[in-house]
Amino acid sequence: MRETRSDGDLLRAIAADGDRRAFEELYRRYAPWLLARLRGRCADAGVVDDVVQETFLAVWRGTARYREEGDVAGWLWRIGSRRLIDALRGDGARGRLRQTLSRLRHRDEASAEERVLAGVEHGDLAGALVRLSPELRAVLQATVIDGLTTREAAVLLGIPPGTVKTRAMRARKQLREALA
Repeated sequence: MRETRSDGDLLRAIAADGDRRAFEELYRRYAPWLLARLRGRCADAGVVDDVVQETFLAVWRGTARYREEGDVAGWLWRIGSRRLIDALRGDGARGRLRQTLSRLRHRDEASAEERVLAGVEHGDLAGALVRLSPELRAVLQATVIDGLTTREAAVLLGIPPGTVKTRAMRARKQLREALA
């Protein structure tokens, strides 16, 4: 039976002599996990697949160096999340993401969120949300429903982070007033 090598051993073998087997083992260990985590941040499976590949290419080519501080999963997550933000900043990725979101928003079937909002007993939350401007609704969707940070929402929506914060505050204020 073959002994399992540590993550550090695998990375040293990849960096020192381009050990393909070490790289394949590292990829099998972490690619599914990284893929699942990034899919939680981005709905576009094509963008996520590209980002995972780019992350491991950086490891293989040595452009990303592990300093043996912290765990390998955290290190790979930092590389992958930065690459995802870079991909979302690009016009091609942004266009694909906007198309995906627009298709999701214009379906005939009500989403789970819409069904929940329609059933709210106290106040007319669904009506208040409908009365918000599209810009304010988009910020609420990105930050509340999708769970993105202010910076991630800014990249997704193509607006500055300060604008995301301002629109979120305005949306919350308008919702409070409508539900009071």
